[in-house]
Amino acid sequence: MSATYSDLAGKVVVVTGGSRGIGARTAGAFAEQGALVCAVGRDHRALDAVVAGIADKGGAAFGAIADVTDSAALDGVREQVEGRFGPVDVLAAFAGGQGFPVPSRQLTEQRWREVLDADLTSTFLTIQAFLPGLIERGGGSILTMSSAAGREASGANLAYAVANAGLVQLTRQLAAELGPHGIRVNCMAPSSIRTEKVAAHMPPDVQEQVAALHPLRRLGTPDDVASTALFLASDAAAWLTGLTIDVAGGRITH
Repeated sequence: MSATYSDLAGKVVVVTGGSRGIGARTAGAFAEQGALVCAVGRDHRALDAVVAGIADKGGAAFGAIADVTDSAALDGVREQVEGRFGPVDVLAAFAGGQGFPVPSRQLTEQRWREVLDADLTSTFLTIQAFLPGLIERGGGSILTMSSAAGREASGANLAYAVANAGLVQLTRQLAAELGPHGIRVNCMAPSSIRTEKVAAHMPPDVQEQVAALHPLRRLGTPDDVASTALFLASDAAAWLTGLTIDVAGGRITH
């Protein structure tokens, strides 16, 4: 990752979904810029590995165990972060990812609610936990994570598609509401990203087929998303808010 954003040095950053994949790489990327990072997740060992990897590179980070669908747990994370590092400057609400294909006729009410909680309500609750502090300080950056499934019809289940479309509108609404407080809110909508999970479960020939569907003829990487997150959180994007950026290798329709 070659870009350097000197203004991110010393900033306090929280990344939910930070134990694996895009969230873990984003946590590492912010730490490499000199930010003080809290990675939030539910897997203690995975978080320890993320924090250890950051420390090995000279970065500052700690892991916080929390269920991001639990507002009390998120309040606890905020207290931990403020106690260790101080007030939060950048909030990356990246937890989610419940897109496993299920035909709509087989999608139960329980599963519908679970997916919306995991992908949409979790982001709302995360922002609610940290928003008073951001408003009090009069500035900050909030990053949300949608998906290409929220931008166009796909093979993902209906609840996931709806939740991710909702995240796009949540971003627009909050950007308009919070702009006068100096808080920017932007969203990323990745397409096919070659995370550890994808690499392990998608056969190489299928990966090649999916890559060929993108104009840039490759799968995305967690670095692609993390680089976008750094830009959006930095002063280089100081005039940008309310956007959804398709980190999708050109594969998107509107």
